[in-house]
Amino acid sequence: MEQISANRSHGGTQGVYTHQSEATGTAMTFSVFVPDHAPEAKLPVLWYLSGLTCTHANVTEKGEFREACARHGIAFIAPDTSPRGDDVPDDEGYDFGKGAGFYVDATAAPWSTHFKMRSYIEQELPELVASHFPLDMERQGITGHSMGGHGALTTSLRNPGRFRSASAFAPIVSPLNCPWGAKALSGYLGPDKAAWRAYDACALIEDGARLPDLLVDQGDADNFLHEQLKTGLLVMACRKAGIPATIRMQPGYDHSYYFISSFMAEHVAWHAERLKR
Repeated sequence: MEQISANRSHGGTQGVYTHQSEATGTAMTFSVFVPDHAPEAKLPVLWYLSGLTCTHANVTEKGEFREACARHGIAFIAPDTSPRGDDVPDDEGYDFGKGAGFYVDATAAPWSTHFKMRSYIEQELPELVASHFPLDMERQGITGHSMGGHGALTTSLRNPGRFRSASAFAPIVSPLNCPWGAKALSGYLGPDKAAWRAYDACALIEDGARLPDLLVDQGDADNFLHEQLKTGLLVMACRKAGIPATIRMQPGYDHSYYFISSFMAEHVAWHAERLKR
């Protein structure tokens, strides 16, 4: 692992790192904020998964999480959204290929060689950061935005007991039922929709997966709300399954980091309450 940069911020250190990933077969970059802490202390972890076209840098530079993380003593980890490099296949559209890994392990050629973001997020990166940073991996939370909100929800649902808390900003709640999801999952996994269900939060809930509780914020002025995000499907799925869910429609907010940064501190505090248990 190589450090690209380190900056003092809000009584902590914001670092950016790169390493060679076995899962993707490429170099991968991620950021970690570590607040100041007592010697030998182990910090709870909040993972943040980013959306389409993003890298680790979007939330790191615009997410406004550091003051809240420093106040609550939480480390914040932001991975990239896909493998990158000259040998990695890509698509002309912004919603598939580089910058659009959808947090799946691809099984269809040519994507299956490098697009192993599920394995990277669920296995490789946690092992790497646990060996290099003062983290308490028994106290993990996860959140994300849009495609990353989809990733946060599905990762938590597939790994019961790993995450004490899960939240999302404007998540894609059902890739089975939106154009972004249909394009990504058919491309990465092939036409068998049964294989898609492992990457659809509403389908996972329908199939029996559960979360202890959930926080979601969604702007009602988000231009992707009705065609792509379909928050109402998640409301119905949680209600039917009896999952305690706080799903808030925020008046006037769009899909941007102006929206995310407005509610980031509330999400960090919500996770902190659950990570201290």
